[in-house]
Amino acid sequence: MQPRHHNRRQYFNELAVTSEKYFIPYIQQFCKVCDKLNVLEIGCGDGGNLLPFSRMGCNVVGVDMCEGRIRDARKFFEEEGAEGRFIASDVFQIEELRHQFDLVICHDVIEHIYDKSGFVQKCKQMLKEDGVIFISFPAWHMPFGGHQQLCQSRFLSHLPFFHLLPAALYGWILKAFKENEECVSGLLDIKRTKCPIELFERTVRKEGFETIDRTLYFINPHYEVKFNLRPRKLYAAIGGIPWVRNFFTTSCFYFLKPIEG
Repeated sequence: MQPRHHNRRQYFNELAVTSEKYFIPYIQQFCKVCDKLNVLEIGCGDGGNLLPFSRMGCNVVGVDMCEGRIRDARKFFEEEGAEGRFIASDVFQIEELRHQFDLVICHDVIEHIYDKSGFVQKCKQMLKEDGVIFISFPAWHMPFGGHQQLCQSRFLSHLPFFHLLPAALYGWILKAFKENEECVSGLLDIKRTKCPIELFERTVRKEGFETIDRTLYFINPHYEVKFNLRPRKLYAAIGGIPWVRNFFTTSCFYFLKPIEG
């Protein structure tokens, strides 16, 4: 586990930098981010992704199931002198936000969701008639697609691909290295809710979305902030090969729009 996973302010700051430097420029290619734009982030955590949007004059709302993360988001926004509304709730239980947003953001969330179709439907419900969605997630088969960097064991937290082992063996290894119950349960949950590129694309097509853009990254843009690694897009030749591309894609950026009618 990395220090940023304990130091929430550091994590907030890093996400704010990535959002300003990479997410917003990506979104700006297809949707003007401007004053009074209504922006919702589902699974907002501590709110770092939303800070640059707020500074640009957007009306930002963040939803997250974890009350502690929402408390941190409110605190950090107050410290920054930024405006934002944060709601501690399961998004599946929220009805009052329907049809209110020009832009919905979901960063590294869908890989944690069992009901992906229901989640995509819920995102759609939050949009205004001409609203759009930005979704990013790590491909399941990539070296750390299992989020094993969260392990307390320094060895396991740096061990790529072992999340692809059968669930029983994966769980046994985690326990053998004395990972606590919460960690083991959480990582096995991610294994059950995994999100390969092909599954995601089938889901959004089924739920009536048009993919305006797909950008696959060999080196995740967020790694520049975390590890000082320069972002690199995946070679198109590899990105065009179903399933194989999952092993090389550390982040998938999608810009989606509901199909009219």
